[in-house]
Amino acid sequence: MKIDAEKLKKLALAVIDTELESVMLLRDRIDDDFVRACEYLLQCQGRIVVIGMGKSGHIGSKIAATLASTGSPAFFVHPGEASHGDLGMITDKDVVLALSNSGETAEILTILPLIKRLGVPLITMSGRMDSTLSSCADAVINVSVFKEACPLGLAPTSSTTVALVMGDALAIALLETRGFTAEDFALSHPGGNLGRRLLLRVSDIMHSGTAIPQVNQQALLREALIEMSKKSLGMTAVVDNEGKLVGIFTDGDLRRVLAQEVDILTAPLKDHMTRHCKTGQAEMLAAEALQMMQQYKINGLLITDKNHNLTGALNMHDLLRAGVV
Repeated sequence: MKIDAEKLKKLALAVIDTELESVMLLRDRIDDDFVRACEYLLQCQGRIVVIGMGKSGHIGSKIAATLASTGSPAFFVHPGEASHGDLGMITDKDVVLALSNSGETAEILTILPLIKRLGVPLITMSGRMDSTLSSCADAVINVSVFKEACPLGLAPTSSTTVALVMGDALAIALLETRGFTAEDFALSHPGGNLGRRLLLRVSDIMHSGTAIPQVNQQALLREALIEMSKKSLGMTAVVDNEGKLVGIFTDGDLRRVLAQEVDILTAPLKDHMTRHCKTGQAEMLAAEALQMMQQYKINGLLITDKNHNLTGALNMHDLLRAGVV
């Protein structure tokens, strides 16, 4: 079969244009019914139960996942399974969100009397306002399209796209109204990159206790190098007799010392350490520590408390291992 590249591009662009037009029509559907649907969802004391068959079911599953991750507890129930036992998952404190382009999906209509008997609010996203499902709903969100992007008019394309977009519109409207924050989002995504950046504290990854490289300010350079080699952080803290931080000696300081041909066996550390070094706090976010280290172009950071007592140390490798970088 000969491939006509230009024809393929033209067909793809036609699909995109058709779906874009369908999505733009949604702007006029953000009406009183949309607001009423949001009110039911915000007042829900239980869970938002999303149902749908076929392609609508796939879209419904994604909408349920988006709602759940943005502060609106939700889960998807397959309507075919619901009539064989799964309907018990719906309680009288829930809200049902039903997706059906035709509004006549047999599997949903079968369980409709049971949903109504529970007395739970029913919200529907449908392409037909005069359908059986729409007539029974407490709020109807219009997701009709003028045509599918499929040239045969058979495969759900534009209709599933607009349902997905409307689902996102619902989820984000609820998110903003609830005052859902980035940290709230991270709590439901602890294993993701955002979770690590918003939840991980310096105290979670810093070296503490005997693992902190430190020497007294009266030490020799030789002693500082031994401590740096032992603790393998590329630096050592320099403290006074009371354990308060007075400076730092790093690999960079060592290179400068070697360039001056200083006798590292006898030279006093206090003549070559860096005073007034940058420090962090244990309660700060690991991402904030990373930002500080990048800003000041340093590879290690000492951690102190409010009294300037040394409490920890970390370097860029610790941040890398934690997945913050």
